Amino acid sequence: MANVTGSLSLTHVQLQAMRLAISEERIFKMFLVLGTLVVFIYINLAMLFTLWSKPSFRHTARYILFAHMLFNDTIHLTITLVLYMLGVFYLFVVRAACAFVVLLSSCTFTNAPLNLAVMSLERYMAVCFPLRHSELATPGRTQLAVGLVWALGVIDVLIDVCALFLTEPSFFLSPALCTLEQLQTAGWQQEKGVALNTLLFVTVTAVLVYTYVAIMLEARSASSSEPGSARRAMRTVLLHALQLGLSIMSFLYAVLEALLAHLPPAVYTQMRFINFVVVLILPRCLSSLIYGLRDKAFRSAFRQHFICCSVRRVGPPHRSSKH
Repeated sequence: MANVTGSLSLTHVQLQAMRLAISEERIFKMFLVLGTLVVFIYINLAMLFTLWSKPSFRHTARYILFAHMLFNDTIHLTITLVLYMLGVFYLFVVRAACAFVVLLSSCTFTNAPLNLAVMSLERYMAVCFPLRHSELATPGRTQLAVGLVWALGVIDVLIDVCALFLTEPSFFLSPALCTLEQLQTAGWQQEKGVALNTLLFVTVTAVLVYTYVAIMLEARSASSSEPGSARRAMRTVLLHALQLGLSIMSFLYAVLEALLAHLPPAVYTQMRFINFVVVLILPRCLSSLIYGLRDKAFRSAFRQHFICCSVRRVGPPHRSSKH
């Protein structure tokens, strides 16, 4: 009983740093995560290649933002894979390198809902201001919006890194398991993160609700010149709302893991893996895929491109005729 009580007094960071014995179960979990992430990273790269292969996609605001979504999610999944493998093999890294990896991971996490807000605003302009859409949503302005998304996304963890650098500069020279919690040594840092993320999702939700209502009113208006386009835009904004819901699931990952830390270590280990796969990995894997396969123009190009490539790969070898 003393051992159980002692184990329950472990902190969240100490539970994360527990070294578990290699077993068949852990090997199965490792290959499950590895296989899932590699498959979806490949799918994202394949969709990115399809977008890049057609000039009409490269110069359209909607597809520039979709390409940014894919690029952002691919980076996030890759970093998730790296951090997971470091944890599985209990590999320590210098905190300076960890700070860079966590900074990029946190930035790409925050970018996802911000990008959804920009995509919804682009659809709003296309339906409500069709005559000015080409003027407002130029490739240059779209790329500027993407840059602003990254600038906003980096704020949260950059505050943590700067605070540690100013108060404990030697902190970055010591090795540790690489997690976000390793960079949050003060209580105010976690409270700040929760506050900023809550503000982020409330703001993005407000943008999605506003754009949906505006597009719905435009679709019902008798003066709407393209009611079919407005209805498609409404469905797109609803899809963004679904994607935002998936992002909120990812946001709950850290909250749920902190709650799970009150469980016994054996139960915590199992529940942490379920939380990692269901709440963190799957929503990010499915979000871009759902959006891409729903878009008719992209789906057609994606199917045509990869079916043609597959036919070339499996087709019979060319036989030269001899006369």
